[in-house]
Amino acid sequence: MTATESDATAEYTETIHAHGHEHVQATHESTFEITSDDWLTPAGDCILAIDADRVPADFDDKFVAAAQNADAEITATIATDDHSHTITGRGDPDLTFDGDRSAVGRTSEYVDDRTIMVDADAAAADIDRELVAALAEGAEATLTLRVTEHE
Repeated sequence: MTATESDATAEYTETIHAHGHEHVQATHESTFEITSDDWLTPAGDCILAIDADRVPADFDDKFVAAAQNADAEITATIATDDHSHTITGRGDPDLTFDGDRSAVGRTSEYVDDRTIMVDADAAAADIDRELVAALAEGAEATLTLRVTEHE
């Protein structure tokens, strides 16, 4: 985790490394997901990458505490060597970051142990199609999560 603090804000970052898979479709309209599973079936239409090296349960306590503020802004940037897409959502007091298999961003306010943001401005179906194509070809991917807590 990386931390940056100033008078007005505190910012914390978590990074997950994973890779795409031939079954990446990114067609789900309300969620996006990165999983630590090393496999993917065609039914996993929200999954962007597999074999993640970290899961929400691994995140630093300071990141988690900042993300549990409903006013916190959370960004998720998924990137390959040639493409990237940033999704912006917010935190929620009910976020637990207890998930030990996957990280899920949601356009809704639904929260479970895998949820990393709510009220996201995009889901898997909204991801840049060139990025999705690269992930479907198995590209290495980095998910950078950044929470900004406005004080």
